Amino acid sequence: MSGELTYLDHAASTPMRREAIDAMLPFLDQQFANPNGSHRFARQARAALDDAREVVADVIGCRPGEVVFTGGGTEADNTAVLGVISLRGGVAVCSAAEHHAVLHAVEQVKGTVVGVEPNGHIDLDALATAVDDRTTLVSVMAVNNEVGTITDIAAVAEVVRRGSSAASLHTDAVQGACWLDLRAVMPHVDLMALSAHKFGGPKGIGVLVVRQGTELHPLLVGGGQERERRSGTQNVAGAVAMAEALRLADAERAAELVRIAALRDRMVDLIVAALPDVRETVDRAHKVAGSAHLCIADIENEALLFLLDEGGVCASAASACAAGAMEPSHVLAAMGVERQWSNGAVRLSLGRTTTDADVDRAVEVVTAAVRRIREFRR
Repeated sequence: MSGELTYLDHAASTPMRREAIDAMLPFLDQQFANPNGSHRFARQARAALDDAREVVADVIGCRPGEVVFTGGGTEADNTAVLGVISLRGGVAVCSAAEHHAVLHAVEQVKGTVVGVEPNGHIDLDALATAVDDRTTLVSVMAVNNEVGTITDIAAVAEVVRRGSSAASLHTDAVQGACWLDLRAVMPHVDLMALSAHKFGGPKGIGVLVVRQGTELHPLLVGGGQERERRSGTQNVAGAVAMAEALRLADAERAAELVRIAALRDRMVDLIVAALPDVRETVDRAHKVAGSAHLCIADIENEALLFLLDEGGVCASAASACAAGAMEPSHVLAAMGVERQWSNGAVRLSLGRTTTDADVDRAVEVVTAAVRRIREFRR
C-alpha cells in the first residue's frame, strides 16, 4: 500500500483479498440460510460450508472432518488448551513467548511456562525437563507474532513424544499461513489454530484442526455443530471467504516469500545504516520474511509510534502501557532483551500489499522520527 498511508502492520491484520470479499458476498445476501436446516436453501449453505472445509483441509494437510470452524484464533487456542485439560486433567505446558491466547489459558489452569532462547525459540532442554507423564497438553507457536521467530515444530514434537506418550501437541499457527507450508507442520501436531484475517480473510472466523483421536471438551455447547466440538450456527460467509484467502495465500507463497524478504531486507538495511544503535531483534535466518522487528536504543516506542502515525506509517510496538508506565513485551523479556533496547522496540510487518514505495516511505519516516526523539532527549 503506497500513497498517503503506508501500512506495515500486517502481523496485526492484513487487508482482505478482493477474491475473498467476492466469495463471501452471496452468503451475506441471497444465500443466507442456516447450514443446519433441512430445506434446499439450507442444503446449499451446507454444501458451501463443506466445500470450504475441504479447501482448508487441503492447504493444511489434514482430513476435512478434522477442521473445526471457530470465531478466530483466540477461540481456537483457548479451545485447544482448556478443552484438553478440562477433559483429561493433567498439566499444560507452553513457552514463555506464546501469544496471550495460549499463555493466559495455560496460566489459568496453573500449567508450566518454559523459557525461550535469545532468538525466541523455545528452550528444548527446558521443555524436556518440563514434560513428563503428567503432561497432557503442550502448546508451542509455529511463528512468533511479535518477533517472527520460526519454531522447529519437528524438534519440539520429538521432545514432547519422548517425554509423554499421552500429551497432545498444539501449535498456534496464526502467523504461519502466509509464510509456512502448513502441510509440513501438521504431521507433527495434534491441534493447530489459524485466524483468517492474518492471511487476507475476514475477522471473526478461524480454525482449530483437531486430529482424529484427539479428544477435548468444547468451550461452546448447545447445538452440537462441528461434530460436537464447537456449537453455534456456522459463519458460512466467513468460512467461504477464509477458504478462498487461504487457497490464494498457499498458491502465491513461494513467489511472495522471495519478493517480501527482499523488501524487508532493504528496509531494515537502510534504517540500520542511517541510524546508530539500532539492531534486528532476531536474525533473518530464524524468522519469517514479513517480520522486521527492531530494537532502537535510547527512545520510547510510544513516542516513536506517535510520530510514525503522524507521518502516515502504520506500525506497532512490542510493549504495553501498564498503569502509565511502559512495560517491556513479555516476549522480549523472555528472550532476555535489556530494557535499554526493549523500550524502543517496533514491529514493522510486511505483507501481500507492501510495495517498494512503502519501504522508501517507511525508511524516511522512521529515521526522521528517531532522530527527532533523540534530539529532543538531549
